[in-house]
Amino acid sequence: MLETEVVIVGAGVAGLAMALELRSRKIDFVLLDQGDERGAPDPGVVGPRAMELLRRWGVAGAIRGAGWPGDHPLDCAWVTRVGGHELYRLTRYTMDTRPPFRHTPEPPAICPRHWLEPLLRDELGSHPDGPVRPRSRLEGFEPDGDGVTVTVSDAAAGPGLRVRARYLVDCDGTDARVRENCGIAAPTRYKAQRFRDILFRAPRLRERLGERHAALFYLMASPAARYPLVAVDGAGLYRLSIHAAERVARQTDAATVIGELLAEPTPVRIVADSEWWLAPRVAERFGHERVFLVGDAAHALAPAGGFGQDLGICDAANLGWKLAAALHGWAGPGLLASYTAERRPTALVALTEAQRNLHRAQARTIPEELNDDTPDGERARRAMRAGLVVDGAAHEFDAPRIHLGFRYPDSPVVVADPSAPPDGAPRPNSRPGSRAPHAWVRPGMSTLDLFGDSFVLLRTTSTHAATDPEPWTRAFTARRVPLRVLDHTEPEVAAAYERPLVLVRPDGHVAWRGNRPAEDLGRLADTVRGGRAQ
Repeated sequence: MLETEVVIVGAGVAGLAMALELRSRKIDFVLLDQGDERGAPDPGVVGPRAMELLRRWGVAGAIRGAGWPGDHPLDCAWVTRVGGHELYRLTRYTMDTRPPFRHTPEPPAICPRHWLEPLLRDELGSHPDGPVRPRSRLEGFEPDGDGVTVTVSDAAAGPGLRVRARYLVDCDGTDARVRENCGIAAPTRYKAQRFRDILFRAPRLRERLGERHAALFYLMASPAARYPLVAVDGAGLYRLSIHAAERVARQTDAATVIGELLAEPTPVRIVADSEWWLAPRVAERFGHERVFLVGDAAHALAPAGGFGQDLGICDAANLGWKLAAALHGWAGPGLLASYTAERRPTALVALTEAQRNLHRAQARTIPEELNDDTPDGERARRAMRAGLVVDGAAHEFDAPRIHLGFRYPDSPVVVADPSAPPDGAPRPNSRPGSRAPHAWVRPGMSTLDLFGDSFVLLRTTSTHAATDPEPWTRAFTARRVPLRVLDHTEPEVAAAYERPLVLVRPDGHVAWRGNRPAEDLGRLADTVRGGRAQ
């Protein structure tokens, strides 16, 4: 029997992120990858919070250099057809020309899944030199009081391989076997819908369009074709999504569909044509005993807004330090339970926002004359332009509350700041539960680079001289909780962190802040390590 500390099921982006997080914490694991080691060529914007975590795991630079052209426009354009009438454009520069981002050291990057997954997999290494076991399928699992026994069908070891682990983490997407075997419900929250994705190559389309090209074309052609056509790799590979509820939308051959939606004549080669169901859901719990759900195993969202992949990466970071604390012996009985308490509300907010974006697109009435070169067509286009501005079409591509402003305000392992005013704009801040804010400590080093391997007490003003670190160290050491005390009095850091004392967790979220030390440091240490059962 193979023995390890954690078995991860599924080597999509969420599973690979879970593996990188555990590796960073020196946790032994096995990653079961039942696929063929190649991700599907889906578009992929990696959001800023996910990029910050990938920076900590040492792969952000590789993602930026994966191949997206630096001069490719990042614009989003609403059009009747690609190359036809343009109704509205959200100008977003290129990777080479976009201005610096104020709130993060790692702005979004474009890395489609068929680049990202192999990159992360290569970073980890495959069996026998690494923990990724290709062509290995979970056959069953038996949890008990001390761990989980997993049965695997493995290409290297054959069927019936048994793996003994302390914990099992399901990252196997919408395959619900693990979740259902744990008795965890995940009811659909909105009506299921059928979509069709057509992947095609049009290597000369960018040249044909010139300055009218974009990274994403929001089509306004018909009720079925009112969804994005996206540049996947910046080098001629595109993906079109259409609604496939009507039989004609399902049965029309792919080349005809693409030809009707491209106003510019250009060679096209169909690469793939598939259908899928959107059934938005969030699991009632993200864990059961020694089994946990991460990424799409825990939540399935509409793609509008691009939140799903980032949610999975952030799930992994949240769960990873808690698993490490449990395995290293300093987690309290409530720490692992706080994974659901923190991540489930975050997933619900993202699901609602994604559904709102989808509804916004589906609620628009598309006049038949919208693409006509007639006075009626021009009037319809003017009205549509005005409507796109009024209904906040650009909001789908600017969601700071989802990407950086999310918090865990009701977490049982976070201590609220009673002096904080009610929540305002979702800008990054140091309120307990928030992701700790970014500020440059020196060129190339962010405050975010200070966090990761332990709790950090950040003393940000000259008043730290009056704050003796010894009581902090004593309280945390007594509970075996790792703690470092750091002094950074740079004005930018002090302004960003808002309080002279800020306690930051290993995942980079604020656990506590104050103008003076907590009255009972032992109680504080117990709270943030989950010292009381929930």
